[in-house]
Amino acid sequence: MGHRDPRQRARGPSQRQLRAGELVRHALAEVLTREEIHHEDLAGVAITVTEVALSTDLRQATCYIMPLGGKDTDKILKALHRVGPWLGGQVAKRISLKFAPRLHFRIDGSFDNASHIDDLLRREDVASGLVVHDLENSEDGA
Repeated sequence: MGHRDPRQRARGPSQRQLRAGELVRHALAEVLTREEIHHEDLAGVAITVTEVALSTDLRQATCYIMPLGGKDTDKILKALHRVGPWLGGQVAKRISLKFAPRLHFRIDGSFDNASHIDDLLRREDVASGLVVHDLENSEDGA
């Protein structure tokens, strides 16, 4: 068992991981929209795949998803875990990687975080502290 370079984690994903992640994301989104998934909790549910993060060996894929409307996320997440092996097989048919990655699903919290930040910025006490710089009316153009 070799030791990994601790700096590698700080660098972020490689270009290979990013490209392969996009391939998996597109394939998974296609499967979720076009295939008939035989699970009662997923019937008629529109699911957005926002990101797929692959491990360095490309064998594990963490799929960040958000159901349209953001309701019943726990129920949908459990259903996706149950049909995960079937979804992985369908994704494998659509991508050209040496190994089909094992899919893990997580709810994407970035929408909630962005909404929370937006709400904070709209608060009166915060908005009064923000300086709005009007480029058209500035004399020096900066």
